[in-house]
Amino acid sequence: MKNSQSIARPRIAMNSALCAVATLVCGAALAQVGRTDSYPTRSVRMIVPFAPGGPTDIVARLVANRLGEMWSQPVLVDNRPGAGGNLGVEIAAKAAPDGYTVLITSSSYLVNPALYETLRWDPFKSFVPVTNAATSPNLFVVNPSVPAKSMKELIALIKSQPGKFSYASPGLGTTPQLSCEMFKLQTGADVQHVPYGGAGPATVSVVGNQNPMGCMAQPPAMPQIQAGKLRALAITGAKRAASLPDVPTMTEQGFANFVTDNMNGIFLPAGAPAALVKRLHGDVLKALANPDVRERLLVQGLEPVGDSPEAFAAYVKQQIAQWTKVVKQAGIKVE
Repeated sequence: MKNSQSIARPRIAMNSALCAVATLVCGAALAQVGRTDSYPTRSVRMIVPFAPGGPTDIVARLVANRLGEMWSQPVLVDNRPGAGGNLGVEIAAKAAPDGYTVLITSSSYLVNPALYETLRWDPFKSFVPVTNAATSPNLFVVNPSVPAKSMKELIALIKSQPGKFSYASPGLGTTPQLSCEMFKLQTGADVQHVPYGGAGPATVSVVGNQNPMGCMAQPPAMPQIQAGKLRALAITGAKRAASLPDVPTMTEQGFANFVTDNMNGIFLPAGAPAALVKRLHGDVLKALANPDVRERLLVQGLEPVGDSPEAFAAYVKQQIAQWTKVVKQAGIKVE
């Protein structure tokens, strides 16, 4: 009995010591997670769930370069295209919430929950919203051979030639395509959708008059409009774009509540500490305030935003509700 008691006492002491050490280690780890004064101490990965060259990629690279300069650490843009943007988002959702993986994505984040029956990520549970870095409205454009000079004239032209008009979009479920579907729902216009694998091919198809009209985000359409190879009839923003002051909004042309844009939102994986969200948010805003970054965004037809995490979260919720309604009304399905 004496021997068993003498053996038990050292074990109890050892267990107590181990518990104390574990507590200290956990406490130190938690403190480190909560601290942001030394963040980042190594390279940061910024996932873009699309191929290089698109609006989200443009925003990502401008912001990443500026953050890298501020932090004296590389911010590496990691393009992970596939599955309509879902592949890259899924990769980001599985990453550790330590600030070393950041997601920047488009409005596909807002639309895909309605388009796909099953997703391996949840727009509300898998991520913490940081900020909407920049937005770009969509544009309704036509080939210059189309005689319409306004949306009203375009509607009359389409209705005078039923079954003969088609519109190009960057792809199924993109906000440009959904903007056209909203247009069809409000006007009853008979227009066939022709989806392409991105804004570039869709723009080229309208320039070449394979499709007389199209809808796409402002950045890829701007060079063709400036060159006179496309005519912009309307912009879907809440106000006219400074870079296209002569192009009226859809609302100005009598379309009630017709405001659609393309976000470029920054998120962290769920579980990221509030202090880290605050630090990243503040530094992204500093990056967006840089005159060179701001000018380069505006030249591309992108409007810097930089809203608060709370305002961005509310925007995400509102937009998901809006696009879910449009997808259901238009009967859009991903095969």
